[in-house]
Amino acid sequence: MREITIAIAQLQPKLGEAEDNLVKMSEMISNIASQQKVDLIVFPELVTSGYELGVRFTELAQRVPGPTVNLMAQRANEYGVYIAFGMATKERVESVLYNSGILVGPEGELIDQYNKIHLRGEERMAFREGYKLPVMPTEIGNIGFMLGYDLAFPEVARSLVLDGAEILCVMANWEAANIDEWKTYVRARAYENSAFVVAVNRVGEDVTLNFGGESMIVGPRGQIHATLANETDPESGAPLEGFAVARIDLDEVRKNREEFQFIQNREPTVYRSLVRKY
Repeated sequence: MREITIAIAQLQPKLGEAEDNLVKMSEMISNIASQQKVDLIVFPELVTSGYELGVRFTELAQRVPGPTVNLMAQRANEYGVYIAFGMATKERVESVLYNSGILVGPEGELIDQYNKIHLRGEERMAFREGYKLPVMPTEIGNIGFMLGYDLAFPEVARSLVLDGAEILCVMANWEAANIDEWKTYVRARAYENSAFVVAVNRVGEDVTLNFGGESMIVGPRGQIHATLANETDPESGAPLEGFAVARIDLDEVRKNREEFQFIQNREPTVYRSLVRKY
């Protein structure tokens, strides 16, 4: 058995308040790790900044590595855990910004960075599209990242899985109005790839958008190992901050792929139209 323990951390970042958000993340890490031994903690997309910042992303974007990554790496080392989180990053050319997912490891090391490929709406005005889908080999398994809108494109998850990913971490700012779409996509990506999907969505409001939470850890047959769907305000029904933990067995990935043959039974020579732009 290849058992690991994963925590999903569902937060409401303060818009534009990076220091406050980092304090909140650190407190959440401490709270989770002090209660049980965990191997991986996953936070939402753009958790250090909030979503609706527009041109202000240029003020908060950081290089990798940089102060934010170094702080999270320190926390990872302190608790002996992998930490995945979303932030705005920049290249040496100050005008090139990315909506990124970062993975740091238990030795305080930067594992890798993923730059979001599928940008939506106003994101296209602030960020440049990424062009690589890295699979990150770690001691706890092979991890692939998706950010928000990436989830809507089955090609992303499938490409990661074909390159060896066993755990698909989805960090998102998914709107409450479209939360059924979120829940459907998360389980579909798990089913069709016989993979674990660790899906973390933020809560709260920014300027015009309201985010829907419903973070979850889903197994290769769509089974929900942990969920924050019930973390809601008793009066308004709005989703709340919180965390959930699940212990999973990565051997289920190989077992289900052998049994259901979703990867082996593909016919790639028939799928030529997938690589056409239109």
